[in-house]
Amino acid sequence: MNYTIHQLSVFLKVVEYQSITKASVALFMTQPAVSIQLKKFQDQFDVPLTEVIGRQLNVTPFGMEIAEMAKRIMVELDEIKYKTEAYKGLLTGKLTLSAASTGKYVIPYFLSSFLDAHPGIDLMLDVTNKVKVMESLKNNETDFALVSVVPEGYQLNEELLIENHLHLVSNKPAKDTSKPVIYREYGSATRQAMEQYFATEDKNTRKQLELTSNEAVKQAVLAGLGNSIMPLIGIHNELMNEQLFILKSRGLPIKTQWRLVWLKEKKLSPVSDAFLTHLRAHKEAIIEKYFGWYQKYL
Repeated sequence: MNYTIHQLSVFLKVVEYQSITKASVALFMTQPAVSIQLKKFQDQFDVPLTEVIGRQLNVTPFGMEIAEMAKRIMVELDEIKYKTEAYKGLLTGKLTLSAASTGKYVIPYFLSSFLDAHPGIDLMLDVTNKVKVMESLKNNETDFALVSVVPEGYQLNEELLIENHLHLVSNKPAKDTSKPVIYREYGSATRQAMEQYFATEDKNTRKQLELTSNEAVKQAVLAGLGNSIMPLIGIHNELMNEQLFILKSRGLPIKTQWRLVWLKEKKLSPVSDAFLTHLRAHKEAIIEKYFGWYQKYL
């Protein structure tokens, strides 16, 4: 056999997403390029790794076994790289974080100076909804999770970062009661906060639209499809450019707290421990530098 590391990486992404299209997006490759690499890898086996049933790509039982071995190979390859860099005196390893979707406006600023100081560290950041964030944490698939609301039933340590303020937002400076309210999907912390707010403060609100990401909600509000309760952290530029407006409403803003959490029983790696130390030492300076604008709307 003469497979390459690149072919292993491509195959693992196809297995992860069960789709050549989605794997190509994740790998920043074209679909034909992914298909070619997958075929070259498949040609080295007499037993099928994948099969197409209907229009759905499925990984065969044999393919799943090969994928498990491929994962172990990739881990060992990372260890070789980290060991080499460690001999150069660098802090090395992998830092994995999972963040709720709005967290993409927060966590990069708390990571940049740490990664600049330690170029031997690889970052894996998964931005998804709150349910999947907590699942990955519970399954020990990530070192840390960034959330604004911690669900019950978890034994966690936490490091508080910045406040999360949710405001009623429109593309007009005055409230139009004929506009529907745009909701986030079930499972998101913003959706939970919206339902609690409208259940107590505005029972007559008309729900018509439901979208699956904060960015999609923002674009819908910009287009005038409706109003929504949105995290302040994600609409800075639009507020500055007067594309969006905060509507003063009773009971708002809703206030939560962005926090980095990790399992209490988890033994932190040297990389994870170094990140926490860096975060605690520089947190206030980071907040002042990158989130000073926040004070204007508090």
